[in-house]
Amino acid sequence: MDFASSKYATPQDTPAPAPTPNTTAPEPVALDMESSVRRALETNPQIESAKAQLRGAAEGKKSAAGALGPSGNVSAYGLTQQTNTKYVYQGSAATSSSLTVVPTSTSNSGMVDFNAHQNLFTGFKLLSTYQKAALAKDSAEAGVSAAELKLVNSVQQTFLALLKARADVKSAEDSVARLADQLKVSQDFFDVGLKPQLDVLQNQTALASAEQTLLTAQNNVLTQTAQLNTFLSYPLQQDIEYKGELSATPFSLNLAQCLELAYQNRPDLTVAVKSVEMAAKDAKIAISGLYPQAAADLDYITSTNRGNISSGDLVNYDTQVWQAKLSMQWTPWDNGATYFGYEKAVENVKKIYADMVKLRLDIGFQVKSSFLNIQSATNRIDVAKTGLEAAKENYRLSVDRYQAQVGTSLDVLNGQAQMTQAESDLAKALADYQTALSNLYAASGVKNFSLNPG
Repeated sequence: MDFASSKYATPQDTPAPAPTPNTTAPEPVALDMESSVRRALETNPQIESAKAQLRGAAEGKKSAAGALGPSGNVSAYGLTQQTNTKYVYQGSAATSSSLTVVPTSTSNSGMVDFNAHQNLFTGFKLLSTYQKAALAKDSAEAGVSAAELKLVNSVQQTFLALLKARADVKSAEDSVARLADQLKVSQDFFDVGLKPQLDVLQNQTALASAEQTLLTAQNNVLTQTAQLNTFLSYPLQQDIEYKGELSATPFSLNLAQCLELAYQNRPDLTVAVKSVEMAAKDAKIAISGLYPQAAADLDYITSTNRGNISSGDLVNYDTQVWQAKLSMQWTPWDNGATYFGYEKAVENVKKIYADMVKLRLDIGFQVKSSFLNIQSATNRIDVAKTGLEAAKENYRLSVDRYQAQVGTSLDVLNGQAQMTQAESDLAKALADYQTALSNLYAASGVKNFSLNPG
């Protein structure tokens, strides 16, 4: 019987009604570029993957350090039953003969060996292995920095693409509004017989095209927002308010300063240098087999024996032995297997070194290319601003002339298209400027979260 539902239940015993679920939508999160980058660095699984690799490299270094010290081994074996026998032949040629099996003794025995082993010289193999593990840890640290730098650049690129898409939406909305107004004017003129139907049809076609452009721009905004949510580990459907605007803040560093920063700070260049050093350690490990191998062992051996002999006497004894020994092994000839393995490792060093040199050249090109893109975008911004002012004035005059019956609808449509194109050119130049700035900081190995030159 449920006490809470019985007539004896008190108000305190009666379960409280279930709370009404909160259906209010959560407050939207507002993030600018800097806070977006910081959020990505804290939550993106790509960074956690690089950090896990670093932790693994740190444990590998500890493992290689442990191999330099002594090792302890325990071995044991026992024989539970051992019977020794002798065979007795009785009889002569004149009489019958027989073969008799006579047990002489039985025994139970066991032994335990406690061994301490220390490698004294392994042809630098163990030392080189430890040094390689230490280099691997340093390389993994640089790998974390490289992953962070790449993620910062990716988030900034996507953030700027979102701002550019928003600017395209604004330009497309203005274009649709202007064309809708012009369509109304041309329709009014046609209704009173002042303009032909061709003007109405031309405006309707232009308006439909502008609406298509607006839909594409709006979809691009949604796409870039989803990409940013992914970088920041937000649900795709979560409402995030990304705040910012396209601008052109002056950049004061010259090319030589950017190159110097890149050669000092680029983590992938550090990884490349460590890879060359690790390959050199691999070569030392490969040649170690041609050197003598020396080791020391210390053993404590204890053994027991329990048994009897044919006379019935018991034989029991225990022994303890301390044993120390030095050993040396040398394989001066193995048909060239070790030597050719060493030559292969040497060629690998040369290959990785050449890759490092190429990477350094590529870094220089990346810096120079981004630097030139900044200069180009700066000039394009100035030209686009001038062009936009001229396009606005041209559109205003075209509308005035059309309404005054001295201009054509085609003049207005051309002026409207030129104005929309000028707005797009300015937005693209501003976006390209900040994109080039982000690429230059990434190429220089600098994590500038807000793209603020200061």
